Amino acid sequence: MISVLIADDEQPAIDELAFLLRQDPRIGVIHQANTGAEAIRLLTREPVDAAFLDIHMPGLTGFDLARALQRFEHRPALVFVTADEEGALEAFDLAAVDYLLKPVRTERLHRSVTRVAEALNAAAAAHAGAAASDPQPEMIAVTLGGTTRMIRRDEVRYVQAQGDYARLHTEEASYLVRVPMSDLERQWADAGFVRVHRSYLVALGHVGRIRLGSDHPSVTVGGAELPVSRRLLPALRDRLESATIRPRS
Repeated sequence: MISVLIADDEQPAIDELAFLLRQDPRIGVIHQANTGAEAIRLLTREPVDAAFLDIHMPGLTGFDLARALQRFEHRPALVFVTADEEGALEAFDLAAVDYLLKPVRTERLHRSVTRVAEALNAAAAAHAGAAASDPQPEMIAVTLGGTTRMIRRDEVRYVQAQGDYARLHTEEASYLVRVPMSDLERQWADAGFVRVHRSYLVALGHVGRIRLGSDHPSVTVGGAELPVSRRLLPALRDRLESATIRPRS
């Protein structure tokens, strides 16, 4: 069964396409989104096999969304559904498997689903031959200036608690996400992140300098010197020893 996302800013268009897709026995769960940003948030929680995207949506267009999806570990097969005949070339530059013109005809949609199934089979065969020891980095949806974008978790140097939010600091910028620090501490422990203070969670791989024997213990990450809590100092020493970390110069 093929799981699907339909992204379109017009709900009647979503309803019509969902109705037609349900007539195909190969289609399973159908998710819906009215904006590109909503689609990204949904796809970070619910990966799908295929995305049927309208091109002209407010904010993130269908093309913008397709570019963002290129950074996802699980990238759905892309089908653009639009009344615009002029975008086909750009659509296929983005590796779309099909380009449907509105109004969508049942037999044409059936062929599109067949192309999706063929693309999924080809991708599965390629993944089966790839090395299992090459995991893809986890992607995180963040908002900056009203625009949603994706960043890699391994780009995050440290996390700063800000109430019910957390600020992710990377080399280029910082991003506020509505996730409590305690949740990130638990979820990211296996990825090399360790709590050093009630306000800071650091990526061990980005630590540049360690000063644990002074009166004011600290770690330096990306040029920022962060305090280490006395209470958390023993746990940090244990993590450093077990990770055999070498501070960056």
